[in-house]
Amino acid sequence: MGVNGLVPARFLTLVSHLIITIVIFMNLDENVTACLPLDHTSADYDFNTNLLMVGLILTLVFLGIEFVCFLSGISMFMPIQCLISTFAHAGASIALSYFIVDVWKCYNYYYVFAICSAFPVFTELVVVVGAMVFRV
Repeated sequence: MGVNGLVPARFLTLVSHLIITIVIFMNLDENVTACLPLDHTSADYDFNTNLLMVGLILTLVFLGIEFVCFLSGISMFMPIQCLISTFAHAGASIALSYFIVDVWKCYNYYYVFAICSAFPVFTELVVVVGAMVFRV
């Protein structure tokens, strides 16, 4: 599969990661309640709600940055970035599906966030800075 096959795969995995993140965000109360024990306090609920909401908002911001850079064409035809982004967002889609179905703890979201959202946006920004500085 050449670069021509990576571009649609990257777009589809970005969209699937975005959709699953929005689903988690829309059902935030249910997800927070599911990741707490039965005898939780309101302080635990508030803490986990804030914890998950910050992670979801950062994920949406990072996905927005990646969409802008991807759709502007800066990193669209760079095969390494396409592979990193495709694998990371495919992994995020699978992991977040398990997050919804298997009732993980709320802090486990940050493991998925670090590997599947923060790392690809960091490499995306490196590509953008490299393209702007070196005019590749």
